[in-house]
Amino acid sequence: MGINNIPILNSEIVTGISLMLTFIAFGISLGFKTILIAHITFNLPFVILSVLPKLRQTSRYTYEAALDLGANPLQAFFKVVFPDIMPGVLSGFLMGFTLSLDDFIITHFTRGAGINTLSTLIYSEVRRGIKPSMYALSTIIFVTVLALLLITNFAPKESGAKPQKNMQQSADKGRKISGPHLKKGLLAAASFAIVAVVCFTTYIRYTSKPANELYVYNWGEYIDPSVIEEFEAETGIRVTYDLFETNEEMYPVVEAGGVSYDVVCPSDYMIQKMAENGLLAELNYDNIPNIKNIDSQYLEKSESFDPGNRYAVPYTWGTVGILYNTKRIEELGVQPPSRWADLWDPAYKGEILMQDSVRDAFMVALKSLGYSMNSTDEGELAQARDLLIAQKPLVQAYVIDQVRDKMIGGEAAVGVIYSGEMLFIQEEVARQNLDYSLEYVIPEEGTNIWIDAWVIPKNAKNKENAEKWINFLCRPDIAKKNFEYITYATPNKAAKELLEPEIQNNKALFPDTDKLENSEVFQYLGDAVDMIYNNLWKEVKSQ
Repeated sequence: MGINNIPILNSEIVTGISLMLTFIAFGISLGFKTILIAHITFNLPFVILSVLPKLRQTSRYTYEAALDLGANPLQAFFKVVFPDIMPGVLSGFLMGFTLSLDDFIITHFTRGAGINTLSTLIYSEVRRGIKPSMYALSTIIFVTVLALLLITNFAPKESGAKPQKNMQQSADKGRKISGPHLKKGLLAAASFAIVAVVCFTTYIRYTSKPANELYVYNWGEYIDPSVIEEFEAETGIRVTYDLFETNEEMYPVVEAGGVSYDVVCPSDYMIQKMAENGLLAELNYDNIPNIKNIDSQYLEKSESFDPGNRYAVPYTWGTVGILYNTKRIEELGVQPPSRWADLWDPAYKGEILMQDSVRDAFMVALKSLGYSMNSTDEGELAQARDLLIAQKPLVQAYVIDQVRDKMIGGEAAVGVIYSGEMLFIQEEVARQNLDYSLEYVIPEEGTNIWIDAWVIPKNAKNKENAEKWINFLCRPDIAKKNFEYITYATPNKAAKELLEPEIQNNKALFPDTDKLENSEVFQYLGDAVDMIYNNLWKEVKSQ
């Protein structure tokens, strides 16, 4: 982002947050209507600035003359004034349409569950992979814009001034509009008709709610799409599926209450935070009989952040470790990494991929210093910050989902990654017949044992449907199918028994317990400590 864009982005962020807070203050749920109001609000000044100069150039005497000749005010406006201000109206329309089509920030703050404009849809698909339909839509937009430009620039223009006709004569002929005014009017009418049709159909799409629906908020690439289709087919419930990239991105969306998601999949420490802040509804296990398939050891581990298992049902689990490229390691002349401290070796300069997440990044630094990853000691946290700042010159990029693809592509030597990516990575290395292997190691200092689980927000409007969703995903055949797609270790013991023996014995996915002796589960440390972590992370990222 160039420095020249910062003032514009600041104003957009302020506008977006202000509108979001206004809607929430008045109890308006975020959705299509709030996006429409927001876009009208920020586009209106641009339209006014386009139309007002043309309006000032228009003589008021022509309007009065039209009234004197028998036209009513509406006829006088559309047949006398409107043709004169038409260029300004078209300019404002095109400006507003372009800004609305391109806007991301304001839309991001004011959209509801399952609502997307082109910009937010592209943003979400970049993380999952662009679909062919998006390329087709981009082509249609390009061709449409090109056609409008050609029409605008090469359409026949009025040559020279024509003598004015007597106004009474025009009135006697039925006050017909012809020539350039007619062409401009038709062009404007066609443009407005197209936009009206799009707006109307979109409005109908997002205001016609089915009786059975479910709003799901989950990580990217974290469910088999066919599982969603199967759930919809079996239950008749329509699923609206939205994505988040980090726990820190998800939390304020749920906390604000402007968007009503029915079921969310946060990580351990975030579940604890949400429960303590009264954001979660207790589960009715009578509606989730398939909870019996979840291995008791994972329910016991979940008690560290969800005492009594009141709010959460484990979905996946795993560890965080170091993925390394054997060939690149050999070329660098270093030993394969076995400790977090190895990520500060100058030999790895430009070859390290770190997680772009405050708790994951600080976990690496705290563990390498010999501290708990749930430390609340400001001195220890300051040391971790300094260590991360010292590491920055060695880091190629701070990323999340992209670690996997970059490592498969041979773009880096080492990367901090979640263990669930390993099965997919191993399959891709074999499929592409790469001349190097990618290995996973749990560092000696210990690591994070993470558990992601399904929870139901307190403001969920479809709680029973959410419990049906959780119960469906706990079915052994569905859990197995889902595992084969996302490749993250399942806590479903019945589903694990259905897997091939070589996968059950994969130590990256299901490590031996002695490898996890120094490992911990993330805990929620309180808002005050969260603020310390976030401020220190900002210092790291700003260096």
